[in-house]
This record gives sequence, C-alpha cells and structure tokens, in this order.
Amino acid sequence: MHEKRIEIRWRDQDGYAHVNQAVYQTYVEEAVDDWLRGVLGIEEGEVWHYVAARFAIDYRSELRLSDRIALARCRPERIGTSSVTVRTDVHAPDGRLVAEAESVLVARDPETGSSRPLAEGERAALLAYPAASTPDSSRSTASTSPG
Repeated sequence: MHEKRIEIRWRDQDGYAHVNQAVYQTYVEEAVDDWLRGVLGIEEGEVWHYVAARFAIDYRSELRLSDRIALARCRPERIGTSSVTVRTDVHAPDGRLVAEAESVLVARDPETGSSRPLAEGERAALLAYPAASTPDSSRSTASTSPG
C-alpha cells in the first residue's frame, strides 16, 4: 500500500470549517499520481498517458484544518486490459477513516486520444504491486510475485 502525507491547506476548508468535499478528490489524485509515477518510473514533469474515467467517494468523517495532515493510502484493486482501478482510503492523523475512494484510470494513446491496451511493462509493474488482480483472477497477487 502506498501512503502519501498531504498537508491540509487553509483554502481546503469550507464554511463549516471542515475540508470541503471537492478537496478530497484532489487528495486522492495526489496520492494516486504519486503511486503510479513510482510504480511505472515516470519522472516528475514527464507527461504520463492516463486519464480518469471514473471517480467515486464515500465520506466517513470530518477532516479539519486542525488535523494538519491527511494520510492517503492507495493500492490497485484491478488491472484491466486498458485500465487500472485504484482504491484510496484517506485517514486523519489519529487513524480515523475520513473517506474511501475508487478511481479508474485508462491508458491513453497520445496520438489518437483514445484508450489503448496497457503495455507489457506497465502491466507487469502494476501486477507486481501487492493487491492487484486481473479480471480473470479471483485472488490478489503477492508482493513477492514475479513481475
């Protein structure tokens, strides 16, 4: 599981003095981007050819500016032909679960703008990460599985 510490910014809060619902998507995106860049070896500033196809979130508890940081923990849930589904849990520093999210990212052909199959190297790197599964597998891969 990949974890990213995210500083809660003053602008993140709304009139209720808690982190606004729209900001959670940014927190999740920061964590997933950080994870995917690391897994696929994408350098900072380098364009990566994936687009968001779906985002769903369930809010569980308030996160406030006084919490100071959010801990976003993500892991792949499913590796498809051209997509990866990522589960992200956002926690307060005290361990409280504040949100659960699911993101679907689709590999994109930069020439056509259409979806493309995952390259062999991408698929191997994603499947080597713990908890990833393919549509035809009913169990997760182990962290020691060959990639």
